[in-house]
Amino acid sequence: MNQSVTSLVSKDDIAAFQRDGAICLRGAFKDWIEPIAEGIARNQREPGPYATNVVATGEPGGFFDDYCNWERIPEFAAVVRESPAAGIAAAVMQSPSAQFFHDHVLVKEPGTQKPTPWHQDIPYYFLDGEQTVSLWIPVDPVREATLRLIAGSHQWPQWVLPLRWKDDGNFYEDVSRYRPVPNPDIEPDMSVLEWEMEPGDAVLFDFRTVHGARGNLSTSRRRVLSLRWLGEDVRYAERPGKTSPPYPYHGMQPGQRLRPDWFPQIWPET
Repeated sequence: MNQSVTSLVSKDDIAAFQRDGAICLRGAFKDWIEPIAEGIARNQREPGPYATNVVATGEPGGFFDDYCNWERIPEFAAVVRESPAAGIAAAVMQSPSAQFFHDHVLVKEPGTQKPTPWHQDIPYYFLDGEQTVSLWIPVDPVREATLRLIAGSHQWPQWVLPLRWKDDGNFYEDVSRYRPVPNPDIEPDMSVLEWEMEPGDAVLFDFRTVHGARGNLSTSRRRVLSLRWLGEDVRYAERPGKTSPPYPYHGMQPGQRLRPDWFPQIWPET
């Protein structure tokens, strides 16, 4: 790790990430709050083809969800390429490099009752590997609507059934390979990690870590940019249906590294 990354992520942080599948880094992006907030505002003004409101018609609040826009939103491109994100990702993944997968904007408006269901990210993706990390970065103070994660679930031998967020239906037709969606609030032997957060803090979690979030019943917005990173061991893998994001016409075959012209290596600089 170079000095700038060493000051943000410690050996204890790395050990906790490897053990629990999630950590919270305080103030790691305090110098990036304004550009991230500006990028989120631009994304909402100019939504991409995958943008959706997860809240159904007639339900209170709003939940803006969009991804794969970083190359057309200059504020996001700057965060990806110039912030400490890539170096931090490589450090906690214990990977000699960090390849960028995609951005994800999640905005829960005040009074939104809709929770984010418990899920893992990796069943939705066309990849396999143990060196993965998402950086979940709020630009608003977050209390009850913070991210919640099941400690150690990145080591579960069977993945959790992926659902469609809007209607909670099954994401794939074939559900035989998945375990039921857990409810750690009532199931024993599950430890939930959650942190109250300030703007510029970041929760880092493995793509395999089970996570969710409550609705936003506060009087303030909850705006988040999530950055998804890949390490050296990640390879393309097929899924039993259309993935999210879909990335049509990618041309990759099982076992290949993800194509670097679509998913660039940011750390170290090439």
